[in-house]
Amino acid sequence: MASLEELRKERLRKLEILKEKGMEAYPASCSRDHSLKDVADKFEELEKKGEIITIAGRIMAQRGQGALFFLDINDGTGRFQGLLKKDDLSDDVFELFKETVDIGDFVELKGKLFVTKRGEKTIQVLEWKMLAKSLKPLPDKWHGLKDEEEKFRKRYLDILFDPEVRGMIEKKAIFWQSVREFMLDRNFLEVETPVFENTAGGADARPFITNHNALDIDVYLRISGGELWQKKLMVAGFERTFEIGRIFRNEGMSQEHLQDYTQMEFYLAYADYKDGMEFTQELYKYIAQKTFGTLKFKIGKFDIDLGDKWEEYDYLKIIKENTGIDVLNTEIEEIEEKLKELKIEYDKKGFNITRGIDNLWKYCRKDIGGPGFLVNVPVEMEPLAKKDEINKNVVQRFQIILAGTEMGKGYSELNDPIDQKERFNKQQQLRESGDEEAQMFDKEFVEALEYGMPPTFGFGMSERLFSFLMDKPARECQIFPLMKPKE
Repeated sequence: MASLEELRKERLRKLEILKEKGMEAYPASCSRDHSLKDVADKFEELEKKGEIITIAGRIMAQRGQGALFFLDINDGTGRFQGLLKKDDLSDDVFELFKETVDIGDFVELKGKLFVTKRGEKTIQVLEWKMLAKSLKPLPDKWHGLKDEEEKFRKRYLDILFDPEVRGMIEKKAIFWQSVREFMLDRNFLEVETPVFENTAGGADARPFITNHNALDIDVYLRISGGELWQKKLMVAGFERTFEIGRIFRNEGMSQEHLQDYTQMEFYLAYADYKDGMEFTQELYKYIAQKTFGTLKFKIGKFDIDLGDKWEEYDYLKIIKENTGIDVLNTEIEEIEEKLKELKIEYDKKGFNITRGIDNLWKYCRKDIGGPGFLVNVPVEMEPLAKKDEINKNVVQRFQIILAGTEMGKGYSELNDPIDQKERFNKQQQLRESGDEEAQMFDKEFVEALEYGMPPTFGFGMSERLFSFLMDKPARECQIFPLMKPKE
């Protein structure tokens, strides 16, 4: 069997033949007047008219010998068969095809439609043109790419040969389109907020840092979907805003976590987290129905029905029942002892009581299927949310729980500038103690709140929801996952 390099050299030789014969191997123009889907849909009509049509696509298969040559082409909309007969073409043109064309090449075919004796819809080629000569052979069509790393590095080939991957990409587009439709239908204004920030705010996460040459300053890539910016828009008098965009978190990789991904956040004035529960239930059901055509999903070991009643899960009670820890009355030493007892691994750098509580919760959540809302989270865990009006130790926040993990978060936004300043101060103390994920003090945001922001509900969800509904790892659901360069 010839090596890949030998095959490439052979194709380079064919490229030279094309040049010698005066056929451009990479022309800029294409005369296609019908997509392959269009040809398939209107075949009887086009065949009856006897029109000469022009199609184009990548050769996925070719067979034949002597004076007949069959080929299958794909243009992304469909697949179609072509037939080249020596009697229909000049000897030079027919031989040039046989000598230079390989599977993987893009070609333009001009001819008439007919049905073969075997009932195959076919174009009888009267003229052909090279559109792009491939220099490397495609993987075997029956096997495609098997190595997982190679599948990600050459995702374009994975997509070409795996209909499931292609279908996933198309579903993901519908997913975000459905989010946008839902928000726009409810009179939300789509906005774009900065990706570069002087202060990385709106979430507990380690940011990426880069240098802004023109201003000669270091800036952060945002870690939220413009949370603090959108709340400034509430101050500015907008009532309903949302943004769909990329965010960046310089953290670890896992089945659920990515470093750059798409997130949607929205803000609704004159509403609280109870209003948000009703709103987000509608949103998730709409997304699921539009994208997948169902509200029922198999996610890991869980059977999820978004049409069921959404439960409320008490953060404090669940941790107490599963670990014996009362998170409102505990010390860091007790939490560390419990983490060791439960054999829960955790990052000791910058470790503090809030990180410890979060690790306990992650241990407890894995058996909660949902759908439902996690409530009663301690104030220390959410520095941007309003305190509960009855129990001041917790905040008016919920997280949507599906298949043992969080799948979106919303809360009554803190609009008291004095309280916000105090909470930022506490977060800053955590950062100074080594917690790189604690939130930064944003004095400009506090100043904005001093001008007044109405009661507001805010919510964020990421493409993690899509990956869970697909029942696939988050990384696999990205079109081109980030890969470490080969050495």
